[in-house]
Amino acid sequence: MPIPFSPPVVLAPMAGITNRAFRRLCRESARDSGASGVGMYVSEMVTSRALVERSEESLDLVTFAPDESPRAVQLYGVAPGTVAAAVRLLVDEDRADHIDLNFGCPVPKVTRKGGGSALPWKRDLFRSIVNAAIVAADGRVPVSVKMRKGIDDDHLTYLDAGRAAAEEGVAWVALHGRTADQMYAGTADWSSITLLKDELRPWGTPVLGNGDIWTAQDALRMVDETDADGVVVGRGCLGRPWLFGQLAAAFEGRPIPADPDLGGVLALLRRHAQLLADDYGEEKGCRDIRKHMAWYLKGFSVKQQVRQSLGTVMDLAELDGLLAQIDPDQEFNVEIGSGPRGRTSGNRRPSLPDGWLETCDLDAEAAALIARAEINVSGG
Repeated sequence: MPIPFSPPVVLAPMAGITNRAFRRLCRESARDSGASGVGMYVSEMVTSRALVERSEESLDLVTFAPDESPRAVQLYGVAPGTVAAAVRLLVDEDRADHIDLNFGCPVPKVTRKGGGSALPWKRDLFRSIVNAAIVAADGRVPVSVKMRKGIDDDHLTYLDAGRAAAEEGVAWVALHGRTADQMYAGTADWSSITLLKDELRPWGTPVLGNGDIWTAQDALRMVDETDADGVVVGRGCLGRPWLFGQLAAAFEGRPIPADPDLGGVLALLRRHAQLLADDYGEEKGCRDIRKHMAWYLKGFSVKQQVRQSLGTVMDLAELDGLLAQIDPDQEFNVEIGSGPRGRTSGNRRPSLPDGWLETCDLDAEAAALIARAEINVSGG
């Protein structure tokens, strides 16, 4: 069963990052590379309760630009009924072409309540949520699952969860080759992607690999080594939206476009800021672009005072003045610029509810706790 888009590349949902502006830059990069398709670009995580309650922020997160296709929403939830209601809202109101269920978030505020990457440990709850989403979608949009290997190396869940998801009929399973306790540290275990692919062969369920894809060559190597059906790219594209053009070319067997020089990078940074300002207003847009500055400028020579000022930029005029002080005649530093970026924290004991690991079944105490994990804040 092939994945229903090409190239087989997905932009991972990232809180505060994969908004309409950033998705557009990534999608345009793939399109402008001459690709026959553009892949899939997923929204920031939306919580099912907030969506059902029709919070303004959540509805904005599932509002796509007119030319976005397919419209992919990542949905977080811990209560099957609430997840089902959120899926029905998305489908009935024609707000999504694809729904991805989040079972991979390793953030302590989520796992300590039994959500995210802690949830697949409760096998019956995991299956119930996946089943509820698929039944609610009623074949009108595909539903996929994104998850991690497990809580830690002694409590792995990905094979059981992947099998359950396949049995329920998901469109594909995406696996980040790290455990929750690793967070984003160390090296992703690509061998786990191979094992999951082998496990799901009887159902023909596609498996997408995630973790440590920093270049187009990394993506090809992952697929070659693991037999994955595609890749999910997160931190590797931070400050590098053009990576998707390189990925598209690589998967279509075309020459991989070179990384832009600093002049090209600054033009992208400025366009990114303009798109954010157009969408959210200049003040909020300029606040939002601040977090991207270090990623865009990674590996380039920029005066420290300019870097610091870019981190507090207030409006587009100030941004233009600061960018004008940067020497654009610098080649992209492949060794530094194409390496790991974004969060690298990890190797800490996961925050879990008391007694969570004592059983894989959802007992009454765990059920009461999980109900309180149905957070109503989206995007984080």
